[in-house]
Amino acid sequence: MTVTLLQNARLIDPEADRVRDGAILIEGGTIAAIGADLAAPKGAQVIDLGGAHLAPGIVDIGVKVGEPGERHKESFRSAGFAAAAGGVTTMVTRPDTKPPIDTPEAMEFVARRAREVSPVRVLAMSALTKGRDGREMVEIGFLMDAGAVAFTDGTHVVTDTKVLSRALTYARSLGALVIGHPQEPILSKGAAATSGKFSSLRGIPAVSPMAERMGLDRDLALIEMTGARYHFDQITTARALPALERAKANGLDVTAGTSIHHATLNEFDVADYRTFFRLTPPLRSEDDRMAIVEALRSGVIDMLSSMHTPQDEESKRLPFEEAAPGAVGLETFLPAMLRLFHSGDLELPALFRLASLNPAKRLGLAQGRLAVGAPADLVAFDPHAPFVLDRAKLRSKSRNTPFDGARLQGIVRGTWVNGTRVFGEA
Repeated sequence: MTVTLLQNARLIDPEADRVRDGAILIEGGTIAAIGADLAAPKGAQVIDLGGAHLAPGIVDIGVKVGEPGERHKESFRSAGFAAAAGGVTTMVTRPDTKPPIDTPEAMEFVARRAREVSPVRVLAMSALTKGRDGREMVEIGFLMDAGAVAFTDGTHVVTDTKVLSRALTYARSLGALVIGHPQEPILSKGAAATSGKFSSLRGIPAVSPMAERMGLDRDLALIEMTGARYHFDQITTARALPALERAKANGLDVTAGTSIHHATLNEFDVADYRTFFRLTPPLRSEDDRMAIVEALRSGVIDMLSSMHTPQDEESKRLPFEEAAPGAVGLETFLPAMLRLFHSGDLELPALFRLASLNPAKRLGLAQGRLAVGAPADLVAFDPHAPFVLDRAKLRSKSRNTPFDGARLQGIVRGTWVNGTRVFGEA
């Protein structure tokens, strides 16, 4: 049995909400001891982290991998290495592939491919409806047996409320988690920006922030009716927050997330039609971004994710409104997240509560915490180390990052999955 002592670290504990000096002893893939002065057992590998911060590995919900169908954009292998380099120890993958992940056989393919080539853990979500076309729900029970951890049609909003209500009722009976995209699909169709002065001056097709609020209100009504477990993938506007807060206060089993891009960027970053900033939902106003950061701080929004969406050069080298939406985020998630720390908006334990602990708890995983007996999925990093991001050096096959050329702080020194080092010098 491999025994490893990680010493001379600053331990970030999102459960206890504190940062302290200490060491972690790893035995057999789990955390065996945590303390200030741990002695190395005979034969143990000792790694001096030199004062680096050590935190639970990131559990990233909503990662797009191109297998099957778009392997040229991202494979499980390339995504896994990008995740390891970014401190992401568990990728929760989306089903919006070609064809979609909507059968037990497709789910088993994902599990097998990930197991063979990815250095980090991979958990897969299934589509909620067959083909993600909103007409007939998938075989939820069989897909759960095959390993599906949640059910979602991604950005395809199920417009038939009878189909959605039946799916939610059935999911509730099995204890399945449903993940939805809060957006009114007719209003938002074709939109590439948020309505306002900026989009008008740029001539970009835009959508009102109310489209998100309208989609949220509809889904909340169906959740109240069915009692389903539900997670909203991306809340990005201030208009949506009061309704979400009321739903939680009323006892509905709902959680919500937002993407790191919507928490750190705003509509002005689009500048002169830079398509790496073409996202779904579109980037919002600075007032919206600040409201989202406050919701992350208060707990109204529970999770941060990368919403990693690889797109090849051909699909981005187009006029802004025609370019494929999305940005890669696995490798940039941690330094982007640390922008909120360096700005004074959120402390380190709070950030890892949003990116590690809360996603793990929502999915019923043992990861995301520094506790004896927890899986040794860990990331060591220097939060103050500066660098300029060069997208050509990213490990993803696609390199559509909005942070290209940006000055960032936060370099990963090592990543461990199940006690095994998967990134950094041994």
